[in-house]
Amino acid sequence: MAQTATQISRLIAQEIGATPAQVGAAAALLDGGATVPFVARYRKEVTGGLDDSQLRTLSDRLGYLRELEARRETILKSIREQGKLTDDLARAIAGAETKSALEDMYLPYKPKRRTKAMIARENGLEPLLRAIMADREVPPETHAAGYLSDAVATVKDALAGARDILTEELSEQADLLGRLREFMRREAFVVSKVIEGKEQEGAKFSDYFDQREKWADIPSHRALAILRAAKEDIVLIEVAPDAETGVPRAIAMIAAHLNTTGDTPGDTWLREVAGWAWRVKFSLTLYIDLLGELRERAHQDAITVFSRNLKDLLLAAPAGAKATLGLDPGIRTGVKCAVVDATGKLMETATIYPFQPRMDVRGAEAKLIELITRHDVDLIAIGNGTASRETEALVGDTLKLLPKRGTPPKKVVVSEAGASVYSASELAAREFPDLDVSLRGAVSIARRLQDPLAELVKITPQSIGVGQYQHDVDQRRLANALDAVVEDAVNAVGVDLNTASAPLLAQVAGLGPSLADAIVRHREAHGAFPSRKALMKVTGLGPKAFEQCAGFLRIRDGAEPLDASAVHPEAYDVARQIVRACGRDIRQIVGASGALRGLRAEEFVTDSFGLPTVQDIFRELEKPGRDPRPEFKTATFAAGVEDIRDLKPGMRLEGTVTNVAAFGAFVDIGVHQDGLVHVSQLADRFVKDPHEIVKAGDVVQVRVTEVDIPRKRIGLSMRKDGAAGGRDGRDPAGNPRAPAPKQRKPATPPKSSATGSFGAALRDAMKKT
Repeated sequence: MAQTATQISRLIAQEIGATPAQVGAAAALLDGGATVPFVARYRKEVTGGLDDSQLRTLSDRLGYLRELEARRETILKSIREQGKLTDDLARAIAGAETKSALEDMYLPYKPKRRTKAMIARENGLEPLLRAIMADREVPPETHAAGYLSDAVATVKDALAGARDILTEELSEQADLLGRLREFMRREAFVVSKVIEGKEQEGAKFSDYFDQREKWADIPSHRALAILRAAKEDIVLIEVAPDAETGVPRAIAMIAAHLNTTGDTPGDTWLREVAGWAWRVKFSLTLYIDLLGELRERAHQDAITVFSRNLKDLLLAAPAGAKATLGLDPGIRTGVKCAVVDATGKLMETATIYPFQPRMDVRGAEAKLIELITRHDVDLIAIGNGTASRETEALVGDTLKLLPKRGTPPKKVVVSEAGASVYSASELAAREFPDLDVSLRGAVSIARRLQDPLAELVKITPQSIGVGQYQHDVDQRRLANALDAVVEDAVNAVGVDLNTASAPLLAQVAGLGPSLADAIVRHREAHGAFPSRKALMKVTGLGPKAFEQCAGFLRIRDGAEPLDASAVHPEAYDVARQIVRACGRDIRQIVGASGALRGLRAEEFVTDSFGLPTVQDIFRELEKPGRDPRPEFKTATFAAGVEDIRDLKPGMRLEGTVTNVAAFGAFVDIGVHQDGLVHVSQLADRFVKDPHEIVKAGDVVQVRVTEVDIPRKRIGLSMRKDGAAGGRDGRDPAGNPRAPAPKQRKPATPPKSSATGSFGAALRDAMKKT
């Protein structure tokens, strides 16, 4: 078992760019209950500085490889109990590196239901097969004539039984199955065909009614779209090599495995069996395998895209601790208003009706002025849903009516994705039991402008709307991945122990929902925590949890200045030694630029705290509790451009990136419909991954390239050269230029009104989901 652990460490080390010793040390910490954020931040000496991304991959792979090892042991035990385990087989099983390779080897020994091959063996036909293979000069029919019986009436029946036995034996040859699987991975095409009569019902999948693309090259977003169409019974999927060239090659591989190089009657019969085995066994088995691999690959890519977008959104710049008026726009039901103070505490709510049917514009303006002046509002957060531009215009007019004072409030359009989910949640009901559900949404909109991270942790990540086909992927894996993103983001920023909500505290390393609730209850009963050490008084919070969470919690203006930093309490003595070496009071040093100039981190290394930790302490003393998030800035929407009908090709606009997918980025330009910047339009060069150029929350300059009003689709470009694509080695649709695969028949023209590069890009991308 020790050797297996070593092999696992070596394999993971290669994958994450580390050493086996680093992997082993990190695995031991994680097995001991340490969290990824804690290990990444406070155990750098132990792991050699592995970051949170490496540690997440390590943790995932460790789980997979341990499951693989457990399955290996189960298989070995099963074969050993059957008395069929040989030294060669044991070595082969020990060398299997994937679950599929392991299962291939187990196939001949796996308990199975009664098969045609079993029946043929019971009827005494296995010797017939051996005779045909041993003496191929003799016609198989001549061999078969000697094996007729009551159960085997004709020569044809005898040969069919021999064929069934050989087909089963071939299908259980791990080396042959492995070679065919690799062949399929290289040569197979994914073909989708519309089910007759489903054309109208599945119109949104029209691009995939007659689609053919290499399995190895199909982008994940297209694979997910085809899989969704198949799930909805709109198309049928085939995964197979080219019928004219690929299938004969696959059959030839099977025939070669049987060494059928001659022209004897036996060789001819065996080649026929090879074709039969492909048609009835291998093609189906490999279809299932490759479809599963395609689904797995597409799911993983979609989860990766969602995770990156979520991270960008969570780590978006906070507007800060300022009194904020949140507006949740609505037409018939009115605009919901909620004012929160600088700490996010709800101060007042109201509903105004400036639009149809009431059209009480003056009353709305008066109420807004009243709320702004009474609460000294600095920011106005406007949800980006229905009537957001109309509400923004109303706010703009209202600000002109304000009495002249200092800097007027700044209006900002904020994504309201997920706000309705929070409003109706049990958490919101507990926080605002007497507040109408619709008004809770306005509170959420205001708070997410102040601090996106603190507010978004209250919403299920899947509801935030930055994913790609997120409802189609493995929901358990998606939830685990997104939970990890939230945990890493929260701990990267740090949490104010005395103001954080329970949902935010729950994401701190070592805590979780129950301890977070216990902390909030203790805070409500006993007041603010005077120090990190006071956390130990919380019921249920023991030394292990304290070790994991303490460094990520902040106490502002407490008795211990280091409590406001990311220095872990376990390293306070080292921090104080550094301070004493300066000959000044700690409060004079913390946050003072250049205060540690002249000191060398190496001089403070101890047996317990190595150079990486000491260097981190230096950085924290110079800039305690530093926030890794960028400076706050927002997009300014163009005046008079409030609806898709206001857009014209050539317009240059400012917008905010709302979502980044594999095929491009979606940008909110203030017309209630995000536009698509296809990957080919992101830069004046070849772009493989849109995340190289943009991330969710970025403010970008775009040019309108095409407008499709009936389908509510907007084409945008960020290129400076004004080209429509193609200069970077892509075709107008943004796909890499390459020879088209051989078509068995002309593809059906796409049933789309979109044209040009934008139309092709949208047919590729389908719709934002």
